[in-house]
Amino acid sequence: MSELKGALIGCGFFAVNQMHAWRDVVGARIVAICDRDPARLKAVGDQFGMERRYSDAAELFAAGGFDFVDIATTVPSHRPLVEMAARHKVPVICQKPFALSLADAKAMVVACRDAAIPLMVHENFRWQTPIQAVRRLLDKRAIGTPFWGRFSFRSGYDVFSGQPYLAEGERFIIEDLGIHTLDIARFILGDVRNLTARTKRVNPKIKGEDVATILLDHESGATSIVDVSYATKLANETFPETLIELDGTDGTIRLSAGYRLEVTNSTGTIVSDASPQLLGWASRPWHSIQESVYAIQQHWSDRLRDGGEPETSGADNLKTFALVEAAYESAKTGKPIDVEAMLR
Repeated sequence: MSELKGALIGCGFFAVNQMHAWRDVVGARIVAICDRDPARLKAVGDQFGMERRYSDAAELFAAGGFDFVDIATTVPSHRPLVEMAARHKVPVICQKPFALSLADAKAMVVACRDAAIPLMVHENFRWQTPIQAVRRLLDKRAIGTPFWGRFSFRSGYDVFSGQPYLAEGERFIIEDLGIHTLDIARFILGDVRNLTARTKRVNPKIKGEDVATILLDHESGATSIVDVSYATKLANETFPETLIELDGTDGTIRLSAGYRLEVTNSTGTIVSDASPQLLGWASRPWHSIQESVYAIQQHWSDRLRDGGEPETSGADNLKTFALVEAAYESAKTGKPIDVEAMLR
């Protein structure tokens, strides 16, 4: 198969990482970009030498000449853009959060299924090197059967300086960050049956919650805690690391600050370095996320070429998106939520 050609819609804050990563991906490249903001369109177009530039998505699709579309816009535009791609029979990658509601997310999955085109959500955190390392240890049965876990992202990093719009939404940390951490919990311990959540707003300058603690009952029988915070002041800032603790029938795994990976079982304790690669265009401390952007985009290219199902397909991401919706409902009502019922 010849090199796949892609179009990027949305040239905002995070899309620059995607453009860099597409240059590294084997078998695919971006040939056109689209954004309603002329300044952003020019900035990204000039930086990456893009000749084909569009200010309207309908014009982009009408012009054609590409094999897939990468949607990196804000959430309200996701459904109309995904459905537009489905009408044109163009495979889609869509940024997270996938949709405004679970109903919208389900409709997008159906639209792409009916059009017989692949749909993948750009849920990249599970593709980080340390997270993949933990998954491989479980696959090798290094600690037997896991029965408890904790997935923690606690930081005092000023995320609003680069993305000021995050301070304006009624929802914040679960929708923006917790969605990644919940997906990691699913990736590591499997799908979730029930969920209970509590939230708090510590920063008075924002509208949404900046702290959340979520208890998950996994279908496997394991129990886990997902805890996320942007209100935690630390002597040694760990942003943007996800820390993991796992207890199993035959041992434990600890992924701690500085990408230190520790496995303890009957053979003793082995400590290794699970640090991500610092790509040529990446910068610390964002490099773990930036490397995972490349990894998921390479995965998309590979699946398009071999016809396989993307790991973070739209259908799979419904299960992560349902956890986000359930967390907000539980925090609002103070009650546990049946996640499986939400997906029916």
